[in-house]
Amino acid sequence: MTHDAAVLKAREIASRVLVPSAGQNDKAGRFSTEAVASLGESGLLGLMLPVDVGGLGLGPRTFATVIATLAEADASVAMVYLMHILGAATISAAAARPSATQAVAPILKEIGAGRHLSTLAFSEAGSRSHFWAPVSRARRNGNGVRISAKKSWVTSAGHAQSYIVSSLAPEGTGATDSTLYLLPAQTRGLSVAGPWDGFGLRANASAPITLEDCEVPSNFQLTDDGAGFPAMLNVVLPLFNLGTASVALGLCRAAVAGAASHLKTARFEHLGQSLGESLPTLRAQLATMQIDTDGLAARIDDLVDHLEKPRETTMLRVLETKAAAGDVAISVTSVAMRACGGAAFSKHLNIERLFRDAQAGAVMAPTGDVLREFIGKSLLGIPLF
Repeated sequence: MTHDAAVLKAREIASRVLVPSAGQNDKAGRFSTEAVASLGESGLLGLMLPVDVGGLGLGPRTFATVIATLAEADASVAMVYLMHILGAATISAAAARPSATQAVAPILKEIGAGRHLSTLAFSEAGSRSHFWAPVSRARRNGNGVRISAKKSWVTSAGHAQSYIVSSLAPEGTGATDSTLYLLPAQTRGLSVAGPWDGFGLRANASAPITLEDCEVPSNFQLTDDGAGFPAMLNVVLPLFNLGTASVALGLCRAAVAGAASHLKTARFEHLGQSLGESLPTLRAQLATMQIDTDGLAARIDDLVDHLEKPRETTMLRVLETKAAAGDVAISVTSVAMRACGGAAFSKHLNIERLFRDAQAGAVMAPTGDVLREFIGKSLLGIPLF
């Protein structure tokens, strides 16, 4: 499948499945199993997997465009998809480990066939936005390990078929001495710890999960002991930051389109003019939204170019792009709320949902504050960790 064909499939799913139900799913906090099924049937769940396991073999440019397309219709579904692609990429990277190949190969084929949804379970309450530093520790259990942990913000909790879990290595001595493991959803001791009732992204089931003495065989260990942190930094973080920035872009595009539609259709009947015709201040606000949205799109294109052709500034772009995207999404959707006035605040438009969803980017680890700390250290030559 080509880039254009994948994007066309994403647009069709967005129009047919996401748009009609996004508002109600948000209101009810309902996970869209229909969206996941459609993404699976289309082949998009295997977007970045190698062709030899049934994947599409496409790269970060297609990934970013598909994510933005889905987010323009429903950011919750876009985040479910994003976290799945990250899980699939982590499993795929582990296939190179001889001890894990036999166990993960069937899972990769199930993902490529559209029958398996994965997700990440990194964050823990004890380390908060420092997702790379789990406080749980794996314990040796023959050839495998046992893990007890309280994981937070697990997208698709209770709906994914597998979870990529981080934990300190049994002999780890520092906060970054972690290991990644694959836990099937049916693993004994794995449970969803509570419901998800968020301010935004209400339909992505980002609930906590609990691991109670979960047994993980050695062939479900995805990295060498203590090598979880490099995998998070080199495999997960670049795609996660690109993906969350693309979600922000989709939200911005939806906000611009929604605001423009309202300004063209809402009227001052006594003046015989639309709001957009009557108030130049609103036209200026709409223009600012468009400028900021196009600026974010350019920044994302630049990050994609850096990921396709890595260079000295690549990690800086990875850090900058998510930090900037969070700010832009909040700004653009906030302006849309003001420009659309009472119609937005009374929830007659979808602008209010976009505004709430946009807030997530800044508080989603690594948060904007953490990213700025990393960027500042990098510029001053101070070690990040």
